[in-house]
Amino acid sequence: MKKLFGLVIGFLLFFPTSGNTGLLDTVKQETGVTQQKSTDDTTIASGLKEALSIGTKNAVTSVSQTNGYFGNTMIKILMPEKIQNVASVLGKLGYQKQVDDFVLSMNRAAEKAAPQAASIFVGAIKAMTLEDAEGILTGGDTSATDYFKKKTSDNIYTAFKPIISSSMNEVGVTRSYKAMMDKYTALPFMKSQPFDLDHYVTNKAMDGLFYMIGQEEKKIRTNPAARVTELLKKVFGK
Repeated sequence: MKKLFGLVIGFLLFFPTSGNTGLLDTVKQETGVTQQKSTDDTTIASGLKEALSIGTKNAVTSVSQTNGYFGNTMIKILMPEKIQNVASVLGKLGYQKQVDDFVLSMNRAAEKAAPQAASIFVGAIKAMTLEDAEGILTGGDTSATDYFKKKTSDNIYTAFKPIISSSMNEVGVTRSYKAMMDKYTALPFMKSQPFDLDHYVTNKAMDGLFYMIGQEEKKIRTNPAARVTELLKKVFGK
């Protein structure tokens, strides 16, 4: 019974939900958790940081591999809406391969840039305060992901964009885009529109990465098998 009670404490501390507040306060009073708040807060914060380190590493690894973006329908970078009409016209005229090559090359550029996010996430985790940790623990299923968006988006964009720009040249995005637009503008009455392709791919790469972090966060919150280190087991097993 004592062990089960401890498990309840650990769960409520890590995953409070609406309706648990009164129960959590009662548990704290009856078990003396309040008297150990400083120690517990430090342990919980350490466990959270370890969970986030694992989650972000898994997410970055996932999107960085070949087809990490292109093979995942949830984060695959699609034809920009602004030039959808270009793709549609060219596809009907027998140039679907050029359109497909362009889409593939955008995703390859994102996959190549993604590893740069790893060190940025590490910095954000190290800088996390107890107050930040408390906000994440008492927040929603993706509160940690929201924290990362707030703390790292600008730095990730700055790190991603030049790499994506360079990668797009290397993997053929710019070449594919130019070939596609050349065929389009060669048609009667068709004109190209100015479009910041680097900005588009960078933002989509970030969206996909944060989506995957959100998925990892939900997994760690709900699946005991995802808690793969001794510290996580210790904290979650209280």
